[in-house]
Amino acid sequence: MYVVTGATGQLGRLVVEGLLAKVPASEVAVAVRSAAKAADLAARGVTVREVDYDRPETLAGAFAAGDRVLLISGSEVGRRIPQHTAVVEAARAAGVALLAYTSAPGAATFRLADEHRATEAVIRESGLPFSFLRNGWYTENYLGDAAGTVARGVVVGSAGEGRIASAPRRDYADAAVAVLLAEGDGSGHADTVYELSGDAAWSLPELAAELARASGKPVVHREVTPAEHREVLVGAGLPEGFAEILVDVDAGIARGELAGTPGDLARLIGRPTVPLAESVRAALGA
Repeated sequence: MYVVTGATGQLGRLVVEGLLAKVPASEVAVAVRSAAKAADLAARGVTVREVDYDRPETLAGAFAAGDRVLLISGSEVGRRIPQHTAVVEAARAAGVALLAYTSAPGAATFRLADEHRATEAVIRESGLPFSFLRNGWYTENYLGDAAGTVARGVVVGSAGEGRIASAPRRDYADAAVAVLLAEGDGSGHADTVYELSGDAAWSLPELAAELARASGKPVVHREVTPAEHREVLVGAGLPEGFAEILVDVDAGIARGELAGTPGDLARLIGRPTVPLAESVRAALGA
């Protein structure tokens, strides 16, 4: 059985769709907090297992011996280490064949990566066969409100000329599917670490230029100080804590921590990653 945790999230749904395109629904299970949100998957024959990371006892039946499991990192920053640990312990008790985990780039020193490093340590200590999918930045992080950015005419950031080797979520999802569906017993991906990123890195000024090119409207990049960046984000409605996290990530980008292009992602999915320009055009419907 192929088991995906967090399967009703943006990345999780893409992974499940990728699995269903290649294997029968009877071979796919999802471990989710709300079974109601996965009702559409249940209707298609996917096994739905309701779990709560904060209640480890609910994880007892989430996995079985021989399962290949994808642990998609939780979204509750600050609580993820105990939550992930509960999943790892349940997977170890069940005797799963492979535990793949969506981690952060190995070069990342920004605070958002701390819980990922701690989770990797927990997984290594468990003795389970593992695959760390160290996902870089999602292109969608910058294009969720592409039309709004164009309307405002400015891309604001504090990353300087730092570069970002992003890729769309679907590329990362396809990589996870490739690891889970490895031929044989899956041992070919056991105890592996993949640094996943787009084929080409770009800067925020280049993002502004692509938005301008695709929309035919003026869009510029405005570099601000970290303090100013935080104020902009909070003014846009983000919680202060999350705004600080994003500003800290920009500092990491300025240090080059998301610029690596080792090619692991393209090799896993068997094709080039989707370039920024194509993602921009899609986001704008251009």
